[in-house]
Amino acid sequence: MKQKIYPTPDDAVSDIPDGARIMFGGFGGAGFPNNLIQALARRGTKNITAISNNCGTREGELSLMFKSNLIRHVIASFPGPHSNYFQERLAAGEVTLELVPQGILCERMRAAAAGLLGFYTTVGVGTEVGAGKEERVLDGQRCILESPIHADYAFIKAEKADELGNLTYRLAARNFNPIMAMAAKISIVEVEEIVAAGAIDPENVVTPAIFVHRIVQAKGLRYAG
Repeated sequence: MKQKIYPTPDDAVSDIPDGARIMFGGFGGAGFPNNLIQALARRGTKNITAISNNCGTREGELSLMFKSNLIRHVIASFPGPHSNYFQERLAAGEVTLELVPQGILCERMRAAAAGLLGFYTTVGVGTEVGAGKEERVLDGQRCILESPIHADYAFIKAEKADELGNLTYRLAARNFNPIMAMAAKISIVEVEEIVAAGAIDPENVVTPAIFVHRIVQAKGLRYAG
């Protein structure tokens, strides 16, 4: 099996090209892959399409990417009231936004993970969310067709990984991370701890190793929000 463990976050993101589509885990300050985000900002990869629940909090999380003007398009459900750099870029016309209801964001990523080509939902019918989308009546209800969201990379924050790439998460830091790990071509994971293969009880594995391609141990980088 190919070695998945990388020495530093910079090594783990060293080949990500301009124009990449990247999913970023995290919600409300929990579960953000902050070390990987900082490494990507240092690399200077630009014209990124970012798929994330929110768009940074003050100086933290994705704010650094917007501050450096590295993101050109965002697919998000809640950019956040303190996403100052995102708001500045959006107002200046330097970044575009596709706003997606939170549950639909999850399901569109889950559809990509499952190999589905789309699904119908009543959420967003008759609003800007449904503009331009195929519409049908199912069980007497108007529905719109939602397409899957794929990505080239997913940046994931987990609590623990074994050497094969099986992952566990800490409490609410789990959030979008497991879905994103399944929906991207390459999943890059920062963890607090790496243990030997077999050290994690199979019943406690949330993300199986088959969905994990790169692992880096990186501790302590968090933001209060």
